[in-house]
Amino acid sequence: MFGRGVIATVYGWALERAGHDVEFYVRPGRAAAYGEGIDLDLLDTRRRVWGQPVVQKWPVRYREELAPDHDFDLIVLSVSHHRLPEATAFLAPRLGKATVLVFGNIWAEPLAAIGALPVDRVAWGFPQAGGGFGADGVLRGTLLPSVIFGTLDQPLTARERAVRQAFREAGLRPREQSDFRGWLWLHFGFNAGVHSQGLRLGSLAKLIGATGALREALLTSRELLPLIEARGVDLRRHRGSVLPLRAPTWLTAPVMAWMIAHFAPLRVNFEAHSDPGTEEPRAICSDTLAEARRLGVAVPRLEAAEPTFAGEGKH
Repeated sequence: MFGRGVIATVYGWALERAGHDVEFYVRPGRAAAYGEGIDLDLLDTRRRVWGQPVVQKWPVRYREELAPDHDFDLIVLSVSHHRLPEATAFLAPRLGKATVLVFGNIWAEPLAAIGALPVDRVAWGFPQAGGGFGADGVLRGTLLPSVIFGTLDQPLTARERAVRQAFREAGLRPREQSDFRGWLWLHFGFNAGVHSQGLRLGSLAKLIGATGALREALLTSRELLPLIEARGVDLRRHRGSVLPLRAPTWLTAPVMAWMIAHFAPLRVNFEAHSDPGTEEPRAICSDTLAEARRLGVAVPRLEAAEPTFAGEGKH
């Protein structure tokens, strides 16, 4: 697992429980600071819709060097989208024989975002888990039963099949997206809408039960659909993802507010995002707005929210 973020930790735990040999690559000096174990407080929904609580101290192994001749089979790369160039530049000369699973948000053209990584060594996915580390060091989050996978303009390779099988062995169901590039950009746009309102209130945690703010988040995401189309995505291939954004917000916003407040796997994820200083939400909103301006697409709601993610106003 590249790094010790939330996604790397949750899926590293699930993969190790399935019998895989898991280690975390961290920056030099971090291993001692992290200690020998990670305190977990998770809702595992692989077998129960409402989740099975997992509270434990999970002993983990770290490494602070990654030699080019290592013997890892899989490197799971889940970093913030604006950290991806740095991470791929580091990994490119240190691949060994491994497959790299690029596992998170991407707003750039994906094939360009991986830099010097060979395309035939890359698998593409998106996690269905989330949460956050609290001030006490405990990781609170949720693991959902499925994982998103897709390909980019090529048939499924043997490496990609092997990655899917590893996740199946961990009790996770692969869900394929035929237009993975388009799905990534739609998801990014939805995140921009939600984060713009979370930043306005102070954090995602404050969106719990906030029907008015969630309505504004949905409307902000809706106005980004023309931007996604301007980038070449055929929205007809994503009717299921687009429908909640085009439906009347007098219906969708209260349903969304109720679900976040009362469905524990969702609520836990929002509760865990209580830090107003997190960098990634600001980067998502800023990069989305920059692309809209570059392509000349009007996004008035996101533009009005700019002071909350450009370092001005109340956070």
